[in-house]
Amino acid sequence: MLSEHSVAGQVLVLQLALVVLLVVAAGIALALQAQQASLEEAKQRSAVAALAFAHAPGTAAAMESADPTARLQPRAEDARKEAGLDYLVAFSPSGIRWTHPDPQLIGKHVPGGYAPALAGRKVTSTSSSAFGRAVDTTVPVKDPDSRVVGLVAAGIKVQRTNEWALQRLPLLIGSAAGALVIGIGGVALMSRRLRRQTHGLDPAELARMYDHHDAVLHAVREGVLIIGSDGRLLLANDEARRLLDLPDDAEHRRVTELGLEPGTAALLASGRAATDEVHPAGDRLLAVNIRPTAPYGGPAGTAVTLRDTTELQALTGKAEVAQRRLKLLYDAGMRIGSTLDVARTAEELASVAVPRFADVVSVELLEPVLRGDEPTGEHAPMRRLAVRGVPEDSAAYRVGEHIRFVPGSPITAGIAGARPVLVRDLRAEHAWRAQDPVDTQRILDNGIRSLIAVPLRARGVVLGLANFWRAETSEVFGAEDLSFAEELAARAAVSIDNARRYTREHATTITLQRSLLPRALPEQSALEVAHRYLPAQAGVGGDWFDLIPLPGARVALVVGDVVGHGLHAAATMGRLRTAVLNFSALDLPPDELLGHLDELVSHIDTDEARTGGMGADDEYGGEGAVRPRDHPHPNGTTTDGASAGGAAGGTGPYTAPGPDGAPPPDASPDPDTTPLGDEALVGDSSAGITGATCLYVIYDPAAGRVTLARAGHPGPALVRPDGSVSFPDVPVSPPLGLGGGLPVETVDLTLPEGSRLVLYTDGLIEDRERDIDTGLELLRSTLADAPDRSPEQTCTAVLDAMLPQHPSDDIALLVARTKLLAPDRIAEWEVPSDPAAVGRVRAACMRTLETWGLDEIGFTTELILSELITNAIRYGAQPIRVRLLHDRALICEVSDGTSASPHLRRATTTDEGGRGLFLVAQFAQRWGTRYTPSGKVIWTEQTLDGMRPAGGPGDGGIDTLLDQWDEPAL
Repeated sequence: MLSEHSVAGQVLVLQLALVVLLVVAAGIALALQAQQASLEEAKQRSAVAALAFAHAPGTAAAMESADPTARLQPRAEDARKEAGLDYLVAFSPSGIRWTHPDPQLIGKHVPGGYAPALAGRKVTSTSSSAFGRAVDTTVPVKDPDSRVVGLVAAGIKVQRTNEWALQRLPLLIGSAAGALVIGIGGVALMSRRLRRQTHGLDPAELARMYDHHDAVLHAVREGVLIIGSDGRLLLANDEARRLLDLPDDAEHRRVTELGLEPGTAALLASGRAATDEVHPAGDRLLAVNIRPTAPYGGPAGTAVTLRDTTELQALTGKAEVAQRRLKLLYDAGMRIGSTLDVARTAEELASVAVPRFADVVSVELLEPVLRGDEPTGEHAPMRRLAVRGVPEDSAAYRVGEHIRFVPGSPITAGIAGARPVLVRDLRAEHAWRAQDPVDTQRILDNGIRSLIAVPLRARGVVLGLANFWRAETSEVFGAEDLSFAEELAARAAVSIDNARRYTREHATTITLQRSLLPRALPEQSALEVAHRYLPAQAGVGGDWFDLIPLPGARVALVVGDVVGHGLHAAATMGRLRTAVLNFSALDLPPDELLGHLDELVSHIDTDEARTGGMGADDEYGGEGAVRPRDHPHPNGTTTDGASAGGAAGGTGPYTAPGPDGAPPPDASPDPDTTPLGDEALVGDSSAGITGATCLYVIYDPAAGRVTLARAGHPGPALVRPDGSVSFPDVPVSPPLGLGGGLPVETVDLTLPEGSRLVLYTDGLIEDRERDIDTGLELLRSTLADAPDRSPEQTCTAVLDAMLPQHPSDDIALLVARTKLLAPDRIAEWEVPSDPAAVGRVRAACMRTLETWGLDEIGFTTELILSELITNAIRYGAQPIRVRLLHDRALICEVSDGTSASPHLRRATTTDEGGRGLFLVAQFAQRWGTRYTPSGKVIWTEQTLDGMRPAGGPGDGGIDTLLDQWDEPAL
């Protein structure tokens, strides 16, 4: 038997009383719940029965009949019996009963309380009735016009609901009895276990024993821990808490979650036996002893004792300091210089040193360093780039502000001598405080007491200054700290200098690349053009594009790609673009132009291979380079339609690297090494440019014909006006420099007006995560989505759908929508080989000019045509044709069947001929010769306003020129 004085006995009595009380309360609650459930069931049954009878077919008609009782009474009684109701009454809106279980009440008036039902609502309530208190539901009956023609009331006596609840009472009593038995059994088991654990002691004895053990536990000068088999801390005395700096809630947490040193935590959690093993705990060294508790009758776990052996630190302190410094230097080598950004490198220096070496670190750099320039010998103002250890608003100088050190201060002397400065007590350094009394006082108010200022010097040049500050709560800087700060700053200075030089070289590359790419569209009326150019994440590259006006209102579209990134790729792109412009000035067909370009690239590669290469191949870091940030590219146009170079047009975004961009960490220099040389920064160009690709397209708006040729470049996409998208089968030739003299093939297409040509580089359709077939299909679906897009909208839609998240290659995109020269602006004549025909053709041309409203330039045009037609008849062969094109300028073309080309020269006094072509050159804005498979075409262009070209003859000089005219030639 349990003694009522023992802890177990007292707990048993309390638990039994509590179980009985809970069981009785639960039984009462269940009985009340059963009664309430019965009442709710009665409400639901009455409501369902009333609604069903009210909405039954014929109910409304019966209520409107001559004798509602005869028709409704039998049905109401049947429904009442089926539903188990005590009554089901139908009555008129005036309250006269039509049906009732008691026939004597039929025709009697129903007591009040059904006004809400007359309003059209269902009413359920508990009220008195002819059968006693009942649960009643009254619903209206409406005719098709929603007029209330009667009411139906269904009810169940409350007495019946109580009977239903009593039927459930035996089950409730049985459940309560079962719960009581189970509760008493559980209490008995718990009391038995408690008796074994308390050994039958009464509360006073148990409290006295616990107080004695607790006093002994916390009185000893050794730390004591009890750790369970699951690695959780069960008990810790005061000494253990002090030695390990344990949190207040340390009990019942795993020892690995208490913030201990990793080695100490691993030992305590291992459960293995240990004897006087020394482990660190903060700034202490502890001797740890561990023994298992199971052999001594306790549960599985370990008992740990700790002794403070801090006196050993006096012997090992210097070694530990040196080890920490070496680790900090190693971390600095890994973390400083992870990018080639000057500001980021300064921030990394500050982050590494706080709080392991200093409480606050600030870094200032000279302004030329931020721009990538070489610092001059002058001590210009510095800009603070990084502050760590205090909020920015508490710093003496905020990040981004300029700092000028006054003469005579210790920091100024340190910068001048390129040597570190140690100030042990800033409060006593009056020269430092005189520099800025207000802000230096703020520094002192923040608790800063000690300073080391180290100039950041690389290759003998001071780049900036690193300031290490310690608060009054930390140890004052000493001589050893000065040497360490100098070493740390030297490592950071190398990284800052490399980042500065990278900034310079990268800015040079960006400037070159932007200067070589087209900036504005030349004026032309053959195509509506838009473009986009986006550099890769690796930096600027060799993708390029161009739009070149050609004679005869034609336009050339060019897209090319140079392998690689960086300065060399940008320079090579410029060389190729210049070559294409020069070849285009010769008015060569696409196949011949690409053939000449291939030969040129082969010569360039041969020369570079012979000399070993000059220039830069990649930016510093190769593929790891700046991630560009997009910014708009201004749109502009040129007024000189004859500009041979042309430029790109459209208004798309032009992306360039931002000032805060830098390569990924794997591209950073090793700060432990010497500074990188120029070749490491700009790369090597000895690889040449073999592998460059090009797509060249000529569009003739007079015929709607396009001629295409490509050298290793992806073919264009063609979007016809009906929205169909295709990729024309353009024969592909090897990339430039690899053709080996093989001929380039072309393809001719005739396009309807409004067709869109989409030219692009492979960076658009191919990526590391997307093959070329997938890219082409995505491009096809994007172009087919909206056939009525403008070129600008097409560029935007294509880039939105296809631009990779991190482009690994440049992307050039050129979209051109074709236009046709109106037939009434084209005139053409066949010319027989008869000098007499010159006058007839000339007259026909003059009539055409009058039709076009170009009488003002009729005289000069007549002179030009007379010379060209006469020369074609005299020196050429059939067929001879004359064609006039009315475009932005008046274009005159005379073609014949020979390939002999006239040459401009100045005739001497004794020459009989040679003056006519000179006259043509003087009056025409431009002129030239274009060769065709069947002969040649000599063309001229004249401005529509009648203005003569600069340097042309004035009105007063016409007679002089006519005096030199070759009369027989007319």
